[in-house]
Amino acid sequence: MEKLAEFLPFLIPLAVAEFALLGYTLYHILTHNNYKRGSRTLWLVVAIFGMEFIGPILYFLLGKEDV
Repeated sequence: MEKLAEFLPFLIPLAVAEFALLGYTLYHILTHNNYKRGSRTLWLVVAIFGMEFIGPILYFLLGKEDV
């Protein structure tokens, strides 16, 4: 249990950043209609199940339509 307490100062900001990125990604997916690749449903699944930064980053690299 002491080992976990040592890492909390690093884990809490990481978790906050992860959820903030996920929230922004979901907001962007739900408010836009066009995607470079895939559909809204595909990107929602990728963002939610690939939640550990990978899903949202994939969306912004591969799915987000350039305006």
